[in-house]
Amino acid sequence: MSDARLYEQSGEAGFGDYIALLKPRVMSLVVFTAMVGVLVAPGNVHPFIAMTSILFIALGAGASGALNMWWDADIDAVMKRTAKRPIPMGRVQPGEALGFGLALSGIAVVMLALASNLLAAGLLAFTIFFYAVVYSMWLKRSTPQNIVIGGAAGAFPPMIGWVAVTGGISVEAVLMFMLIFMWTPPHFWALALFMKEDYSNAGVPMLTVTHGRKVTRAHIMVYTVALVPFALAAGFTSIGGPIYLAVSVILNAVFLWGAWRIWRRDEVQAEADHYAVEKQVFKFSLLYLFLHFGAFLAEAALKPYGLGGW
Repeated sequence: MSDARLYEQSGEAGFGDYIALLKPRVMSLVVFTAMVGVLVAPGNVHPFIAMTSILFIALGAGASGALNMWWDADIDAVMKRTAKRPIPMGRVQPGEALGFGLALSGIAVVMLALASNLLAAGLLAFTIFFYAVVYSMWLKRSTPQNIVIGGAAGAFPPMIGWVAVTGGISVEAVLMFMLIFMWTPPHFWALALFMKEDYSNAGVPMLTVTHGRKVTRAHIMVYTVALVPFALAAGFTSIGGPIYLAVSVILNAVFLWGAWRIWRRDEVQAEADHYAVEKQVFKFSLLYLFLHFGAFLAEAALKPYGLGGW
């Protein structure tokens, strides 16, 4: 990683800078999917245990973000999207971010083990390691498949939430994992299409940089098609039901339509409208994931009234 002297010295770190290290926008999605994993899992768990499990999964996700920002500070400094993060701006020193991330990682894993069970804590520890070491330190800078494999880190939270309640892994937990895992590549590649220069300037081998936008467009189409069976299959398990299936069919139809529109476009069209379609699909992909997990939650909430589930 680059020497700390490369970073602009611009004042003391504030509370908000340490919150920013946790990547709160990313963490919000992690918290939501982990919460769904906890709430849709079978069995009775004390509300305090459920709340603390979600809290420590979120803390672990934040710790991963801090470790990622520590390692990627040199890349962040040259990318427009990330240049104002606390380390490139000099408000937090790299060593401080590293210590902060490691401390939070230890607290999150130990406390989750005490609050729920060792398997959930082990999965959280593996997730932090996978994101900070396997993805950030290895995959991100070495292969255009970085986001494909690295997407596993963001897919674990609902599985960890499920395991925190049940103590084991089931097909429902695996399908929630696969839903996020298969969603991640088309989501990030849509972003990469209109942020190609950022990744190119930073030397990150995103698919748009190594193989070009045309190949990336085809990959988005392929991965979106591959995502659909996993999304629909979850509807036929104990966490699914008619509400989830109806929502999933609509969302997947719209996502497929967006992926097809991206695939059919050429660069002349895309540049002429400033990648409007790609930006629309990227924004919709966030809604896609949120509504799928919201539908899981709706099914679980309605089951006691005989209205949800099968």
